[in-house]
Parts: sequence; C-alpha cells; structure tokens
Amino acid sequence: MVKGRPPKILFLSVIVMSLMPLASPEDAAKLPLMPMPAKVQTGAGKFLIDKSFAIAVRGPAESRLEQAVERFRASVVRRTGILGQLDTDGLGNFVITCAGQGEKIQRLAEDESYHLEVASGEVHLDAPNPLGVIHGLQTFLQLIRSEPEGFFVPTVVIEDAPRFPWRGLLIDVSRHFMPVDVIKRQLDGMEAVKLNVVHWHLSDDQGFRVESKKFPKLQKLGSDGQYYTQEQIKDVIAYARDRGIRIMPEFDVPGHTTSWLAAYPDLGSERGPHTISRHFGVHDAVMDPTRDHTYHFLDDFIGEMSRLFPDEYFHIGGDEVNGKLWEANRKIRQFKRRHHFKNGRDLQSYFNQRLQKIVKSHGKVMVGWDEILHGNLPQDVVVQSWRGQQSLADAARQGYRGLLSHGYYLDLMQPASQHYSIDPLGNGAALLSSEEKRRILGGEACMWAEFVTPENIDARIWPRAGAIAERLWSPQEIVDLDSMYSRLQSLSNELNLMGLMHRVSYTRMLERFAGKNDVFPLLSLADAVEPVKGYTRARSRAYETTTPLNRFVDAVPPESDAARAFAGLVQKVVNQQATPAEIASIRDHLSAWIDNDSKVEPFLEQSLLLKEMVPVSQNLKAVAQIGLDALDYLSTNMHPPAGWKQQQLDMLKQAQQPQAELLDVIAPSVQKLVEAAREESGDPVIG
Repeated sequence: MVKGRPPKILFLSVIVMSLMPLASPEDAAKLPLMPMPAKVQTGAGKFLIDKSFAIAVRGPAESRLEQAVERFRASVVRRTGILGQLDTDGLGNFVITCAGQGEKIQRLAEDESYHLEVASGEVHLDAPNPLGVIHGLQTFLQLIRSEPEGFFVPTVVIEDAPRFPWRGLLIDVSRHFMPVDVIKRQLDGMEAVKLNVVHWHLSDDQGFRVESKKFPKLQKLGSDGQYYTQEQIKDVIAYARDRGIRIMPEFDVPGHTTSWLAAYPDLGSERGPHTISRHFGVHDAVMDPTRDHTYHFLDDFIGEMSRLFPDEYFHIGGDEVNGKLWEANRKIRQFKRRHHFKNGRDLQSYFNQRLQKIVKSHGKVMVGWDEILHGNLPQDVVVQSWRGQQSLADAARQGYRGLLSHGYYLDLMQPASQHYSIDPLGNGAALLSSEEKRRILGGEACMWAEFVTPENIDARIWPRAGAIAERLWSPQEIVDLDSMYSRLQSLSNELNLMGLMHRVSYTRMLERFAGKNDVFPLLSLADAVEPVKGYTRARSRAYETTTPLNRFVDAVPPESDAARAFAGLVQKVVNQQATPAEIASIRDHLSAWIDNDSKVEPFLEQSLLLKEMVPVSQNLKAVAQIGLDALDYLSTNMHPPAGWKQQQLDMLKQAQQPQAELLDVIAPSVQKLVEAAREESGDPVIG
C-alpha cells in the first residue's frame, strides 16, 4: 500500500489550489455543509459522479477505514443510484490516502483533520488516520448535487480540523429506555455532523440500564426489565468506533440513585426499602458516603464497568444532591462533626475525592457535573458545566479541564438559533488566558428523556443538534443565522436520506391522530405551534414515567420552519422592504390559517387525544384574523380606529399564553404587524 500521494499528483494539487480563489464567507455559506469546514477554496468546475466513479484506498489496512468506505459507497447509492467501484489496485478517480491506523482505543487527543480536494477529473481525500477519512467522506456526501445531466460535486479544496476535540451528545436512557436500534440511529446522525462522543446516561432514579454480572440485582430490580446486556453494550461501542465516536458511560452517584438503592438498599443513607421512582425531579435518595462498604461496592462495580467500556473517561454524575437524608441521619451528622465538615457540600467533596481514587485505580479519568467542583478535587478531573459558562470559566481558572452543556439542552425545546449563539469560550470564558482556554475541551448537547420516547427522540435531537455540532467544530466567527438555517435544512434532508426518523415519526404521529381524515389540516395547525419552552412542561402537570407521550405536543417539532419563514416575511413588511409577492404570501398564509379551523375542528372534537386542540385551533384563527386586518390597514390609506391597536395587542398577549402545552408561534409576528399599523392618517406602510 502507498503511504501519501505520488509527487506528480502533489504537484498538480499545488497548481489546482493556486487557481482556486479563497471562498468569501458568503460563497462558503452557500455550500450545503454542516459543520462548516475551517478553510474552503472554491472553483468553477465540477466532478461528475457517473459509471466511471471508482474509489482507491492507499495506506495501511484498518477495519474502520474499510467500514467507512463501504458506508460511503452505500450513501452514494442512496443519493445517486450509482455504486462506486472499489479499485483494489490503488487506482481510481476518488483516491483516499490514510497515513496511519489510529489508536486501538480512540482517544481525545487524536488528530481528526483531513484535506479534501475535488477537481474536475479526480478527488483526493488525505488524512493522518481513519478519523479524518470518516469526516472527509461525510463532507463530500454533503456536497453532492444533481442537475439535468446527472450528479456532481463542485470543485473545492477543503482544509479542515475541529475547533474542539470533545463534541458530544448526551443520551439519557434512564427516564425512558431507548432500544439499541434507536441508539445506533443517533450514532449515524452524529457521524454525519462530526460529533465524536456519546455520553450515555445509564442510571438515574427511574432506571438502571446496564447488565452487571457482579451485582445482578441492579438490572433485575432497578430496570423494569429494560436494560442493555453486556453483549449489546459491546456491539454499540463497536458500532460507534466504526463511525469515529467514543462512548463515555455515566453512572450517577451519590444522588439520583433510587434505582441503585431499589437493588442494594444497604448503600443508602436511609435503609429503605426503595422502589424505582416513577416521577421526575430532584429526589432525596442518596448513597451513604460515610461507610467503607459504599466504596468497596463502587470499587467492584466501577472495575466491572471499566472493563466493559474501554474509553478513558468515566462520568460519575455528582449533580443535584440535596443532602436532606444526610442531615436526617444521626450517624452521618456525627461523621460530619468529626471531620469538621460544615455542610453537605463538604461531605460530597469527601465522597468525590474517595471516588476519584477508585476511578483512577481502574485507569480512568473521572468526569462530573459542575457541582463536584468543591474542596481538594484532583486536577485531572474533568468538570462538565450545566449551570453556565461562568462555572466553566471558574473551573478552568482553577486548573480543571471542562466541558460546556449549558445552553445545549435539546430537551428544553429552544430554537437552533439559541443553541448556536452559545459558545464554550463565550461570556465568562471569553476573559480566560490562552492557557486557561486550552482547558476547555468542548461541549455536549444533552437529550434528557423525561419527555421523549423511541418514537420521537430523533425529532427532538435532529436537526437542531447540527447547529451545536457546528459551534463545536467550526471557527468561532461563523455565526450567520440565515446561512445556518439554510444549511440546517440541507442537513435535515441528508439525515432523512440516511434513515433517521425525525421527519417520518412526525408525520406518522399526525397521521395516527387523523385516522381516516385528511392529515393536511393537522399539518397546517402543527406549522403554527411549538412545544412550550424550558421547564414549563414539567411544572404544568404531574408526569410520570408511565404517562403516555402520545399527544399533539409530543408530535410537533421543537421549532416551526413555517413560523420562522413567516416571521421573515413579516419583518420585511415592517422594514418596508416586502415585494408584492411577499405581501401576497403573508395574506395567503393568514387566510389559510383562518380557513383551517373549520376544516380541522370536526375531527378534533371526535378524538380524545385531540380535543384539547380545539381552543388552540380557535386561537390560531383569531390571531390570523388580527394579522389579516393589520395587513389591510398597512396596505391602504385607511387607518384603524382609536384604541384598536391596544385592543389587538391585549388579545395577542393572551394568545401567546400556553394552551395544551403548546405556543402559538404565529402570534409574535402578527404582533409586529399590529404595532406597525398607524392609528393616524398618513401614507400606507406598504403598497
């Protein structure tokens, strides 16, 4: 096998690059790439994908490389119907040169860079190891386009490497269990956007999800029969490794441990008996940090799990320990006094220090949520911040490496733009020294599972996780929202082609609601609403793990593309930049939402699950009528009567209150139309 590119091709590469202009940010932003590469040069030609398409691989043999090439060929077929030949003689017009095999166990510091050069006659993808090849192949796939003559990729030279080495996705399987095939689908999506760590949240108050052969009661009494066997864990780890993804387990201690204590009550600060929790929130259940038995148990358990999970990092949780049961236990209070511990934080610091030694003795680096940052914690611990960029910065100043998850909680249903605006080196971290900034390893999107099921988890993660992936991979100055949303739509199309279920599950759920009725009125209603944001839903009613998540709020996406497009049109009206066609489009949308109420109401009334949507539909109709009236005032010399504007604004304020745990996301745009209307005579705002 040949390592590196032949001199002639290298010479041609220099010529090609010299002829290609460096893409302006505007040109690069038009490429359907997410995450956006570090450096892009564009050309005027194209590389055709036709029957001559042949792949040659140069470099040492490596199973990950072989698997990546086979997945690539399958992906090209899905997009074009053309199966690229695999040329075993090292010849072909798509040449992959991989310099080395990479680490046997993927490591944080491995080089993930790649060089992709697409010319009109050939493609060259060079990388120091299979990780770079995996990333480069995904970039090429995102560039495939079609035209009447066939399929092609535009000529381009890309030099790419990630900004942060840790780009993760936390998947909680404790609150609601996710089968292996669901986890693998998310790994496929992660490969597409170059995320490289699964943070697998495997235990919590509601369930313990891994088979332990040393402590079998954990899965027998702590899982309701829903857990992964060790063979399944190994299978998922191998699947992830093939895609350049590490898997870090989290077993949350000393709090969030009701499922542990249901199996082994002698670990608890309160002897029990304990049963798996069916509700959500912060629980009192906590391990007893004063007994040596607790540490002997954890030593044996972590030893077993460390052999099962090969990754260097091991997450111990450490969050949301309220300490109530520590204070209620006389023996623990005495222990605190003997050791001069002032409060529960001091006691947890003692626990963390002992636990860190156990984790380290098994060859692992301990990771924990930012509550662990207290006392004399060894500096090889990694601190994950969910409470804000300031705590991340504080950890870095104290010498700790850190990860950011604050702002990346996908379960809070925030728009992609909000996640995109959060940077690991922003706010409090922006003032760190260069050395301190290097301690920030990256971040993780988090998919907590109180309100997700195997049916809708894809739609809760994708495509918004792509915006977070770009923030962690691409240069910090790439921040244009219009470009991001355009490329996010392209990513959504790619993920759909790959077999992710973010679109399919949405339409299936709406079709289930519609039954024999036309689903289009439900789609129209769904376009105008979004789930409530933040922790509103958790506070609105008493949800439990057994509560069916089969309502309209469970089907609609976290962010409405239609509402965002409508808002863009309205903003043009407010800025007096709208064309007649755009004004007509606004009018058509508003009229359609008004008419939709009469179409959808008959079968809303007949369905137990949809009955709560009747006032939501009526609310949308009223909002759309206000918008239509405002548009009429804005486009004529007429002006509304005195008091009209305030009356409409009051109605819109009420319309924006949650109904059926949904928000009317058309109302804010209609409010802008009303605010732009003039109650005194004058020129029309629009023609």
